[in-house]
Amino acid sequence: MAVLQRMRDKFGIAISVIIALSLLYFIAPINDIMNLFGRPQNVGEINGKGVSYEDFQEQVDKYTTINEIVTGSSVKNEQAQKQIRDAAWQEFIDNYLFVKNAQAAGIKVGSAELVDLTTGEGASPMISQNPAFADENGAFNPENVRNFVRNIDNDESGRLRIYWNYLQNAINNQQYYARYASLFRYSSIANQLCIENEMAANNELANVDFVVASYPIQKDSTIKVSKSEINSYYNDHKDFFKQNASRDIEYVVFEVVPSASDIEATSREINECYDEFAATDNMKAFLLKHSDRSYSDYWYKAGELKTVNAELDRQVFEGAAQTPVIQDGNHFYAARVMESAMVSDSVYVKHMLFQGADAQNRADSLLNVLNTDRKADFSALAAIYSDDKGSAADGEFGNVGWMTQTYMLPGFESVITAVVGKPYIVKTQYGTHIVVVSKKTAPVAKKKVAILEKTALASNETYNSYYAQANTFAGITNGTYEGYKKALDSTKVYSHKLNNVLESTSNFGSVEQAREVTRWIYDTKKAGKASEIITVNNNYFFVVALKAIHKEGYTPVEEVASGIENTLYTRKMQEKAQADIAAKIAGMTDLDAIAELLGTSVQSNESLSLASSMGSRTEPALLGGIAAAQDGVISGPVAGRMGVYVFRVNSREKGSFYTEEDAKNMEASKVQYTTQMILPVMMDAAEVKDNRARFF
Repeated sequence: MAVLQRMRDKFGIAISVIIALSLLYFIAPINDIMNLFGRPQNVGEINGKGVSYEDFQEQVDKYTTINEIVTGSSVKNEQAQKQIRDAAWQEFIDNYLFVKNAQAAGIKVGSAELVDLTTGEGASPMISQNPAFADENGAFNPENVRNFVRNIDNDESGRLRIYWNYLQNAINNQQYYARYASLFRYSSIANQLCIENEMAANNELANVDFVVASYPIQKDSTIKVSKSEINSYYNDHKDFFKQNASRDIEYVVFEVVPSASDIEATSREINECYDEFAATDNMKAFLLKHSDRSYSDYWYKAGELKTVNAELDRQVFEGAAQTPVIQDGNHFYAARVMESAMVSDSVYVKHMLFQGADAQNRADSLLNVLNTDRKADFSALAAIYSDDKGSAADGEFGNVGWMTQTYMLPGFESVITAVVGKPYIVKTQYGTHIVVVSKKTAPVAKKKVAILEKTALASNETYNSYYAQANTFAGITNGTYEGYKKALDSTKVYSHKLNNVLESTSNFGSVEQAREVTRWIYDTKKAGKASEIITVNNNYFFVVALKAIHKEGYTPVEEVASGIENTLYTRKMQEKAQADIAAKIAGMTDLDAIAELLGTSVQSNESLSLASSMGSRTEPALLGGIAAAQDGVISGPVAGRMGVYVFRVNSREKGSFYTEEDAKNMEASKVQYTTQMILPVMMDAAEVKDNRARFF
C-alpha cells in the first residue's frame, strides 16, 4: 500500500507521458482484414500475425491497471482510454515486429544489462527520472528502487508486479530502439568528399543575368498524350499508386444542441435554488441534489478554479464570499467560499497501519504512547507494531513520503491541514492508521469552495426535433447515393466529403470516437448505398453515403489516368517550349535582345548560391545548368518548373560562410530522418493492419 501511494503521490503523470518517455512511438494505422459475419476477427494484424480481440483487451486491461497505479484513479474520459489503447497497440508493434527485426539484425539486450538498467547504477531514465524512486528533494535514490522490488512479493493485489514488468519490458524495448538507431547512425557517416562537395556547393556564389519565358496558361491542343503512354507510365511507376483498402464517403451530421428555451430553463433552475445555495448548512447534500458537480474538500489556490471558469476564479480570489450566477454558453456556475486558510501544497506523512479485530485498541494504545512519551520513536514503533512493513520512504519505517491533494491516499485527506508533529487516528479501506505529518511545504493562501454548476442539456422536445430532421433526410435517400444527393437538394443540409477513409478511422470532423460510422462503412459491401440514421454518443445523428470502395493493392489505372495525363502533358509542354525557344534564339548572343524577342525582361541575381532557389520555388534544372555553364557565355534554354530560362553567368565568388560543421549538421539531420522512418518503413513492409476503430 505504501509503495502504491508513493507512486501516486510522487509520480503525478498520466500513462500517455509514461509511454512517451519509453518508446519512439511511431504508429501509422493501416487497415483491412478478413471479416467474420461482417466484422473482423482480429483487432489488427502485424507481420502476418493476427492480434485477437481477447489478447488486445488483455493488454488494455494491463495498461489500465498501470494507469490506476500511477494516478490513483480510474480512467474515465475517452481521450485517456484512447491513449491506453494506443499504448497497448504499440506494445504489440514492438513485440511482433520491431524487436524481432532488431534481433534479426544481430541486436541483443542481455539480462545483466537489463538488471543494471533497472536496479543498478546505470539506471534507465525511466527509473532514474521516475518520481516514484526519488527522495524528498527530487533526486534519484537507487535504494527506493530496491525497496520497491522487495515489496513486490508482499503485494497481494499483484499490481506492483504488473508495473515492474511493464517498466522492464519498456526499458528492454527502448534499448532495442536505441541500438537499431545507432546501427543506422554509425553506418551513415558522410565521407570527407561528401562534406567538401556540400561546402563547395553552398559556398559558391554566382552573379547571373537571366530571362524566363513563362509557360502558357492555356492548354496546347497540339500536345497529345496517348492511352498507351499513360499505361506505360503507370506500369513504370506502379509503386506510386499503391493503396490501402479505403472508402470514399459523403455524410451529413445533425448535432443535438440545447435550444434557447433549454438554456433559459436551466438558467431559471439554477437561479431558483441560488438562495438555498447561499444559506444551506449541508452543502454536500444540497449539491448532490441540485448540482452537476459534487462537493469537494479540495483547497484551491488562485488560478486553479480557471479550469472550471475563469470569471469564477477571478471573483473568488478577489474576495467574493459568494459569486452571482455566471453563464458561459450553456454552462452556469456559482461559487461559495466555505473556508479560507494558509495551506501547504505538500506534506510529508508517516503512518502505522493496524488490521484485524483488535486494530482500534492497538491504535489507541500506540497513540497514547506517542502523546505521553516524549522519547517515543515513531519509526521504531512502526517497525515493531505496524502491519504495513513496506512503508519505509527515505530508509525509515512508517514513512509514506510526500503527499499532495491531487495524489492522496483515500482517507488521508485531513493530512493537508494537520498540525505538524501531532499524531492522530484515521480509518481507510486498508484499516486503522495512526498518522502524523512530520513536515510540510510553505503554506499559501487557499480556499475551500463549493461550486453550484448546471449545464443546459437538450430537452426531449429538442432531441426529437433533431432526430426528426435526420429521419426526414434519411427517408429521402431511400438507402441510395442518388437518393442522398436528392436529399441534399431538397433539405440544403451541408454535406461533408471524405475520401480514403481507413478502417482505423474513428473521428469524423469534430466528432470523435464515431466507431459506429466506421462499422457501417466497412460492413457495407457495395458502393452507392446510403445509411439509415447512425447515432453517435447519443448526441449526433449521421446519415452516410458510400461513394466508392478501394481495395488494398494498386489504384486502378483508370482512376489515376487523368493525373498521369497531366504529368505527361506538362513534361511534353516543357520540352516543346524549350525546343521552340531554342529555335527562336539560335545564334543570338545578346541577352537583352533575347528578352525583347521573348516579350520579357532581363533579371539579375548577384549572389545566387548553387544550393539556393529562384524566387519562391526551387529550380534545380537551372541551378545545375549554372553550375556547368561557361562564364560570360549565353547558356540555355533550360526548362525549369516556372518557365524556360536563358542565362549568362557573369562571375563567380567563393565564400566561406557555410562551414564544415554546417555540412556535418546537415548530414546528421539526414541520418536522424532515416532513423525516424525505421518503424514506419517496417510497418509498411510488414503490412500492419489496424482495425481497432471497429471495436473501440
